[in-house]
Amino acid sequence: MKTPLSFLLAATLLAPTLTFANTVAAPIAVPAAAPASFVPPPPEIAGKAYFLNDFNSQLPIAVRDPDLRVDPASLTKLMTAYLTFKALREKRLSLEQTLLVSAKGWKTEGSRMFLDPKTPVTVSDLIRGMIVQSGNDACVTLAEAIAGSEEVFGQVMTREARRLGMNGTHFVNATGLPARDHYTTVRDLSILANAVIRDFPEFYPIYSMKEFRYNNITQPNRNLLLYRDPRVDGMKTGFTDAAGYNLIASARADGRRVVSVVVGTASPEARANESSKLLNYGLQFFDSPRLYAANKPVGKLKVFKGEASEVNLGFTRDIYATVPKGSAARIQAKLDAPAKLIAPIKAGQPVGKLTVTLDGKVLAEQPVLALNAVGEAGVLGRLVDSVKLWFN
Repeated sequence: MKTPLSFLLAATLLAPTLTFANTVAAPIAVPAAAPASFVPPPPEIAGKAYFLNDFNSQLPIAVRDPDLRVDPASLTKLMTAYLTFKALREKRLSLEQTLLVSAKGWKTEGSRMFLDPKTPVTVSDLIRGMIVQSGNDACVTLAEAIAGSEEVFGQVMTREARRLGMNGTHFVNATGLPARDHYTTVRDLSILANAVIRDFPEFYPIYSMKEFRYNNITQPNRNLLLYRDPRVDGMKTGFTDAAGYNLIASARADGRRVVSVVVGTASPEARANESSKLLNYGLQFFDSPRLYAANKPVGKLKVFKGEASEVNLGFTRDIYATVPKGSAARIQAKLDAPAKLIAPIKAGQPVGKLTVTLDGKVLAEQPVLALNAVGEAGVLGRLVDSVKLWFN
C-alpha cells in the first residue's frame, strides 16, 4: 500500500530533508504565498508551428501544433552536429583529423562552406562550416566519415532520434535538403536542441559565432538574433521553399535559459521577430525555481531484509519547476511512496513518484530514486524482518 506524503516548498529554498517516521510527515512551514504576477496568453506567432520550453525544468511554456509533421530544412544539422560531437567524445573522430570532401559532398547543392576537393580540411573547421555557414558540403563530409555514406548516416540519425525520444522524426540525409520521408515536429526539434546544449556544452559556444572564414570566404551566421539580442547565444536557421524560414533560438538571462522553435515563417526577418516574441515571453513572465539538488537526500524510507534499515531518497539531477513569476511560494509537492521496501535495492532504482502542482494544476511528475544501494541482510536478518512483516 502506498501512503501519500505531502509538503510545501519555499520559493527560493531547496526542500528540507524528510524522514519517513511511521509513514507520516509533519507539514513544513513556508513563507506566505504572494499573488502571482499577471501572465498574458502566448503571443500570436506568424508561423506554421512553434514550441517554447524552459531548459532547466524541460517543461513547455507555450506551444502550437507541437506534433504536426514539418520539413526541418537545415535544422536537420542539429542532429548531424549531435552525432559529430558524439563521435568526438567516443574518439571515433578528432578535431585535428583531416578529411577530404567526396565528389558527392562537393557537388551537394544549397549553402556550402566551399570545400576544395583537393585540399584536406580539419574536423574542427568542418564543424564551424556546418554550424555557422550551414555548409551542406561540410555535413556530407562529416556524415561519410562517421557512417561511411550519407544514406547509412541517415539511418543512424533516425536511430539516435528514437533514443532521445524524438518519436515523430525520420531522417534520410545530413543536410535537410528536401527528400521524401525526411520530416520532424517542433516538439522533437525542441528535444534535440535541448540535448545539444545539455550533452555537449563544450561545443555549444560555436552556435554563438557570428561569422566564419574558410577558403578566403567569410560568411555570416544567418541567425539575426545573435546581432540584436545579447541574451541569445544560438542556435540554427533553416530554409527551403517547402519548409519556409525556420529558426531554433536560445536565450539566457538571470540563471535561466529558454529555447524556442519556430517553423514555416515568411522571411528571415519574420523568423527572427517571431522567435524573439517567444523568447521574451518565456523570460519575462516565468520563473524556474530549483526544488531539489542532484544527489542530495530529500527523505528516507524503511527497508526490510536489508543490510541497512533505511534508504536515502532523492534525484540524480537538479529538479526545477516552471511557474508564473511570483508563484513559486505556492508550489506544492506530493510524494507517493510505499510504506516499506524490501531489499535488495539498487542505487538509482525508482521507489516513488513526486508530483509537483501549482494551485491544484499538475506541473510535472518525476520518479523519486534510491540514492544508495541496500544489499540483502544475512539469513538471520531476513528471518527477523519476515516475522516483523508478518505481524505488520
